[in-house]
Formats: sequence, structure tokens, C-alpha cells
Amino acid sequence: MNQPQTPPALRGLRVVLVHDWLTGMRGGEKVLEALCRLFPDAPLYTLLHIPGSVSPLIEHRPIVTSFIQKMPLAAKRYRHYLPLFIRAVEGMALPPCDLVVSTSHCVAKGAVAPGGARHVSYVHTPMRYIWDMYPAYFGPGRGGAARYVMPLLRRRMQRWDVATCARVDHFIANSRHVARRIRNNYGRAATVIPPPVETGRFAPAVDVQGYYLVVSALVPYKRVDLAVEACTRARKRLKVVGRGPEEARLRAMAGPTVEFLGWVGDEELAGLYARAKAFLFPGEEDFGITPLESMASGRPVIAYARGGALETVVGPDDAKGRAPTGRFFHHQRAEAMLEAMDELEAGLERFDPQALAAHAAGFDTARFMERLAAHLASLMAKPGVAPERGQC
Repeated sequence: MNQPQTPPALRGLRVVLVHDWLTGMRGGEKVLEALCRLFPDAPLYTLLHIPGSVSPLIEHRPIVTSFIQKMPLAAKRYRHYLPLFIRAVEGMALPPCDLVVSTSHCVAKGAVAPGGARHVSYVHTPMRYIWDMYPAYFGPGRGGAARYVMPLLRRRMQRWDVATCARVDHFIANSRHVARRIRNNYGRAATVIPPPVETGRFAPAVDVQGYYLVVSALVPYKRVDLAVEACTRARKRLKVVGRGPEEARLRAMAGPTVEFLGWVGDEELAGLYARAKAFLFPGEEDFGITPLESMASGRPVIAYARGGALETVVGPDDAKGRAPTGRFFHHQRAEAMLEAMDELEAGLERFDPQALAAHAAGFDTARFMERLAAHLASLMAKPGVAPERGQC
């Protein structure tokens, strides 16, 4: 990708980036990559860094970690240190600067900016495991030993999460869904800028095959079990890309038509998207990049009608009159998903691969870079502290 043109209002600024942790390349790290392109000299502060786990663009800059980095087995068990994350992020001494940009789904938004610096936080979600998705992580049968600790820790972390939003001058949300969470949890407004999707990596194929596809970390709230149950029951072919703590349980419930591939390389993944009958998206997500990767590959999506999918997938009865890019199901049950699959199969030829790819292109990385740079430039061009600061 060409280096983006930095707006005049951002040139010469001393910028510091803050990110929760660096352990792999997911949607949050794609946003961080964009910030690294926009601010190539900015140091990066994070709780934990596993060297080699993120892209060279991120790796090749000064990275400063917290004391979590030196904790026993931190590389594999860093989530077990959740009770220490607050202390870790507040203990990071950021250098003098003009602008702090945090990308946060956990505690990064609570970083303490140096005096005189503005703090803009790009929020992927308020901490879902202490707010609206707490039962999915620590409900009956979930969370292991942490299930007994979290009821005591949860209230303290919620109070901290609300109180520290006063440290942020301006919030950016990755979706309207997350902006509503920020409003509900923090009482703050947020500008919505959808995250980047590398649509150029994907393209429609002519040799479409008869399988469904899921690409996901195998964790409880993703609800991959719905896709496995539905395809097992109806004897439909399903390929599952991803790994996680739910893998053993999912394999045990899967029938012979379900295939688990683990994580695959970029080229293989692009081929899997392009040749699938359709993509299954059974969970409630903050945004959801994978449905757009499927659409960029010319393949429609079957999605649960909650969360970020409502902002990316176009259903058959779109109020704006747009061409549909998939089907929704409204209850997280295998029966509901199967009904949507039958509806899609009955009209599969109506989905134009090129139209689906054109829809996804509206979320391309280049478009994200334009929006983000223009928005940050607008904020920094305004004198004084952003007016919404301190309203928590």
C-alpha cells in the first residue's frame, strides 16, 4: 500500500500509540497498522508483545511493554493476568507528546496521557467480558477458576472503566453498534469509522463449490456451535477455519460433513472464501470483518441479525433499496439458521459476485485511511480541549 498523505494538521505532531496487546494479527491490529502508516515515527506502548506475532510494519518501531511482559507464562496465559491490567496500563509512563491514539477493546483507553496532550481512543468495544457479554465468558460452565473470581473483580473494573473515560478527549467507534455501547456504558458520544478491510486480497472465482464456510476464533461468544449443529443436522458441508478453546467441544458435536482446517495462510483463505456457497456468521459481533471478506470474494453471507452485521450485510428487504448481499436469521438457534440457509439456496443465482465485491469495496483499507486521517486532522485543528472530555 502506498504511504498515505498526512494532512497538514497532523504533520510534525509528536504522537504516541497505545494498544492492548500484540499477540496476533486480528481486526484491531489492522487498525493499528493503519495508524503506524499514518504516524511512522510514533512509539508504541502495549501490555504485552510476542515478537514476530504481528506484521513487520508494527514490529519495526519502538515497542514499550508493561510489567505483564515479564510475568510467568505471559505469552500463553496473559489473559489470566486480567486483574493486573489496570495497574499495568496506568503504570506506562508515556513520553511528552501532542497526541495519544489508543486502540482499545480492553484497558488501552485508560492510558494516562502526558499533560497537554490530547487522547483519541479508537474503541473496538468496551470490555465485553465485564459488560454485556459477561455470561458468555463467565456464566455456568464457562471461565474455569476465573468464574469464581470475576464476580468480585467485575464491579471494580466497571467502575474503573467508566471513571477513566474522562481521560479520553474523543472516542471513535468501529460501528454504530459499538457507539451505542459507548453511549450506554460511558455516557459519551463517539464518531463511527468502520475498520479497514483488505478487499484487494480477495476476488470472485468461477469454480464455486457446495460447502459453507466459517472463519473464526473458536471461543464461546462466536457461536460457531450453531453452524456446526445446523450443518451436521442437515448434512450440509461446512469448513471451519480457526482454532480456540471450543475446538474439542465442536469436534465432538460435529458430523462427517464438517471439516476443521485450523488457521490457514492468506492465499488458501482467499480461495476458501471465493469457492464457498456462502459464509456463515452466527455470533453477535462488534463489527465483523470476515463477512466483508466473503463479500469481497463474491460470496453471500448468512448472519445473525444483531450487532455489526446489520451495518455490513444487506438483507432482501433493505430500506435503502440496495441489492441484497445475504440473509439474516433472528434467533440463535440451529433451526433459524437452517431456514435462512434454505432461503439463500433457493435464490442463490440472484447474488451477483461483482455487486457483492463492489459493496465490500466501500470498507476498503484506503477508504478507512482517508476517513481516519481527515477526522484526526479535524480534531487537532480545533483549539483547546475537545468539548466532550470529562462528561463521564
